[in-house]
Amino acid sequence: MDKKKYYISTAIAYASAIPHIGNVYEIILADAIARFKRLEGYDVYFQTGTDEHGQKIENNARNQNLETSDYVDMISNEIKRIFELVNVKYDKFIRTTDTYHKEVVQNIFEKLLEQGDIYLGKYEGWYSVADEAFLNKADIVDGLAPSGDIPVWMSEDTYFFKLSKYQDRIVKHIKDNPSFIEPENRRNEVLQSFLSEKLPDLSVSRTSFKWGIPVKSNPEHVIYVWIDALSNYITGLGYNLDSNSDAMKDFWPADLHLIGKDIMRFHAVYWPALLLALGLPLPKKIFGHPWVLVDKNKMSKSVGNTLYTDNLVKHFGVDALRYYVLHEIPFAADGNITYELMIERNNSDLANTLGNLVNRTIGMVNKYQNGLVKKVIINEPFDYSLKNKCEALLDKVSTLMNELRVGDAIEELMIVARAANKYIDLSEPWNLNKNGETEKLSHVLYSLVETIRFLAVFLQSYMPETALKIFEQLNIEASGLDSVKTFGLYPEQQIGTAKVLFERFDLEKKLNEIIG
Repeated sequence: MDKKKYYISTAIAYASAIPHIGNVYEIILADAIARFKRLEGYDVYFQTGTDEHGQKIENNARNQNLETSDYVDMISNEIKRIFELVNVKYDKFIRTTDTYHKEVVQNIFEKLLEQGDIYLGKYEGWYSVADEAFLNKADIVDGLAPSGDIPVWMSEDTYFFKLSKYQDRIVKHIKDNPSFIEPENRRNEVLQSFLSEKLPDLSVSRTSFKWGIPVKSNPEHVIYVWIDALSNYITGLGYNLDSNSDAMKDFWPADLHLIGKDIMRFHAVYWPALLLALGLPLPKKIFGHPWVLVDKNKMSKSVGNTLYTDNLVKHFGVDALRYYVLHEIPFAADGNITYELMIERNNSDLANTLGNLVNRTIGMVNKYQNGLVKKVIINEPFDYSLKNKCEALLDKVSTLMNELRVGDAIEELMIVARAANKYIDLSEPWNLNKNGETEKLSHVLYSLVETIRFLAVFLQSYMPETALKIFEQLNIEASGLDSVKTFGLYPEQQIGTAKVLFERFDLEKKLNEIIG
């Protein structure tokens, strides 16, 4: 039987500079969702990549005395390295400088021109190089563009895309499909802010710089980002105007475009219009995730509060970082990150709760039963049953993951881990051992080991390295979600050796180490 297909994409990273943790959060979030879908048995296609054209990139390369192609190679390789560092397993990394992508984008442009969706005109207005956009009056505050750049007046020949032609169909689609744009506050923003008035035609070419994909029929123009970058979601699947690839047939429409809330207009208005013009179905869901704030402020290089992935991994490790951003960034509101909060979360959830549970349990099996886990499940002699808590997990976690409430899904695992630690205090295995209550003791230890196995299966999505370490300490192979439908699958066998999963940090000492 063919596996069900699932296509998830992130926005492609703009190759003008190295991404900070706010940008990398998106790829970690997408990776957790993709891993969970794989555990559920889906055939997953997970795509990410880099957006490598534009004036800002051309300028940055020049400022560093580099060929533009060498500059984007360097940034793209750095982005790939950072994604690898945080243990992201994508299926495709697309670059908008890829030959195939460039050819298809040129063909898309010509098709739209041919069918009258694109026409040549003249654009006049205030332009911001940093924002790479012409600005409306409302965009200019105190004489400055949104980025803080000083706008310049520009007039140039440009091709326009007839956005308004598709406006009614887009509005209807959003209203008919409440889950097309999530969370709800983003959906409301699209309808009320972006689509409430007639859309102006969209400038889709530039003559003011050369670093881009030339228009085939008029090479003076380069194709602008709206058509170039947005098309990656289909060119990466091998889309072609004449014949579609197997991947395009299998995986389009995308199940999920995961993007930052600040680029919602491009994905919820421009992209659907482009797809409608090409006669392609719209993606099933566009999810605008919130921002990661530093001490409740937006990350900014000029303010100097930008946190980079390399540094966070160096001081906390990959899985503590993955855990923090996945658990702490809410579904619909901005999240917050500081070194203090990371230390606190590492200590309370990872060292004291999860790490402590694994360590204590394996230690007791080795101490009281010479490392042999005896498969004993009796009527629960204590106040609550770990079996019941574990058997409820699959339904709870799957429901939350399908709603993209990833932080809440992880919290369900922590609730069970806390309950298991409490169960140790309640059942007092040391007294059961001392009093010779061997059956009760074996039941308690088996219940704890099996609970840890359940947690490890789910943790593969969020903290893959930690999950593998736990499987190793339990002396079993990794398994999928089918193995957490039944409590009692851990075999009667020798357990492994307990090793510390997470170090507990002293707050002041750790802060001194990080900040110096």
